[in-house]
Amino acid sequence: MSDQDTDLETLVGEWLTVPDLAERLGLPLSAVRRLIDDRDVLSARVGERKVVAVPAKFLDDEGVLPALKGTFTVLGDGGMKDDEILRWLFTPDSTLPVEGAPIDALRGGFKTEVRRRAMELAF
Repeated sequence: MSDQDTDLETLVGEWLTVPDLAERLGLPLSAVRRLIDDRDVLSARVGERKVVAVPAKFLDDEGVLPALKGTFTVLGDGGMKDDEILRWLFTPDSTLPVEGAPIDALRGGFKTEVRRRAMELAF
């Protein structure tokens, strides 16, 4: 495991494996894999066994945060790879309207502000 992988794991904090995500969402494994394939959520290989996992903060009480997919698209269109997108979303930013990282701002309802910053990075 590289230091960069370890840093991402630590930065994100809590991860959900595909079976854990399926259980939380009440979906079959195939549907969760489709969410990953369709980029409704981003995943990374984490832990010693390098299992596919999704950041737990990508979910709220109602399921997958709706603001994620468009944010992933903006950042991806700007040339960021999935691991870079994850790192950006979870890196603390003291200039945001809420304490924490862009993911916390998305969870707090500041989708427009997060996407504006994402567009500034991208273009």
